[in-house]
Amino acid sequence: MSQVFHPIEKKIILAVRTDPSLNNPGTLKFQTGLSDDQIRRGIEWLKLKNLLEVKESKQTVITLGENAIKARENGLPEKRLRKLVDEGPKSLDEIKKELQEDFSAAIAYAKKHDWVRIENGLIHPKAPLKPLAEEDFILHLGTGKKPVDQLSHFDKKSVEYLKRRPKFINEKVLTSITFALTSLGKSIDIDAVASGAIDVEASVPHTVVSRIHPLKEVINETREIFVSLGFSEVLGNLIQPSFWNFDALFTPQDHPARDMQDTFYIKDKTTAKFATATQINQVSRSHKNGWGYNWDILEAKKMVLRTHTTCVTIKYLAENKPEDARIFSLGRVFRNEKVSYKHLFEFNQVEGVVVGKDVTLRDLMGIQREFYHRMGLTKIKFWPTFFPYTEPSLQSMVYNKELNKWVELFGMGIFRPEVTKPLGITRPVLAWGGGIERIAMLKYGLEDVREFYNNNLSWLRSATRCQ
Repeated sequence: MSQVFHPIEKKIILAVRTDPSLNNPGTLKFQTGLSDDQIRRGIEWLKLKNLLEVKESKQTVITLGENAIKARENGLPEKRLRKLVDEGPKSLDEIKKELQEDFSAAIAYAKKHDWVRIENGLIHPKAPLKPLAEEDFILHLGTGKKPVDQLSHFDKKSVEYLKRRPKFINEKVLTSITFALTSLGKSIDIDAVASGAIDVEASVPHTVVSRIHPLKEVINETREIFVSLGFSEVLGNLIQPSFWNFDALFTPQDHPARDMQDTFYIKDKTTAKFATATQINQVSRSHKNGWGYNWDILEAKKMVLRTHTTCVTIKYLAENKPEDARIFSLGRVFRNEKVSYKHLFEFNQVEGVVVGKDVTLRDLMGIQREFYHRMGLTKIKFWPTFFPYTEPSLQSMVYNKELNKWVELFGMGIFRPEVTKPLGITRPVLAWGGGIERIAMLKYGLEDVREFYNNNLSWLRSATRCQ
């Protein structure tokens, strides 16, 4: 059966036959006038037809980083420092004003080279300046690039030294392609197959179309269900004050969940304005009366990666004090847990509340049943449990046929008075929350939650969208 060639393929074959030195995309582009994308596609087509042999090689090259380029123009920070004090001893403030963001590096490396000494707050010159191999390397390399395998022994030592300095050396792996006609490519008669006839028996090309990630499908489905049930979504920041993440929810400040082992704290970061004076006083009093300890405002000021989305909805209720409301929050949460087949330290959670005069626990169970039914989960039961900020509290469970067992999903309950009254919320509040990955595992029949983040293209392309 004769082959049909695309005009791009014919151009490439004829060009390489005429001049075998046209063996890379750059020279081929110059000779044929084809675009980069046309050449890339043509080479791939011919490779699949066994008409072109393609070789790919990789080479690591180095270039100067932004700090090295700056040093090339102005001199290394330590040398600039030494030249300043050669004019006479200078105070730390004078040097800092002159060198600005290079001050710390200049002091550190000048002391390392024994070029300066600091005495009574003044910087004095010390040992004589000496040539630096790394400085010569920076000047020599300039704005160019050099393959690592072509560096001399001394240049390699300079590169290793400069790598320890931030933004001085960039390493990049360059991929180059060369090709040559195979024996079939050299012998095939282009003119004999250039009629443009269509081979109706040829295989259809396999096309991989874009699609939404399966986990994102479940997230979108979750949002659509709650909106269709009359709920409104509220948004909040991933970083939250401990006050809203813990204190406002009546979680004591010595609770294990607030330890570093369970929560990601933002190092050296606190917030001053996180709530009104009334809210702070009322929550503080609630903790003192309920837990019997002296509440510490410094703990409440600490910033954390939110451990749940309840901090978003409770803040909304505290600021708006609605008499009737149906709201939910959906997004990423973070917990300092060991990664396993059922736990991640970063995952998605949906959480919601209903505020109303006569709402009851029965209403809450009804909402959950309706949500699970719309998700395709029909065998449901509820189990009494304990949560710090709801009373009574329930754990919802659904039956998994594949695992032949009941699986825990959302936790739920009615906010305790210690949560609502300090924030001026007078009506009952139904609340629930849970991880979306766990629902997604049930819908897609997975036993390991990490599968959603493994970027397994075979599974991502074949996973059937759940209805």
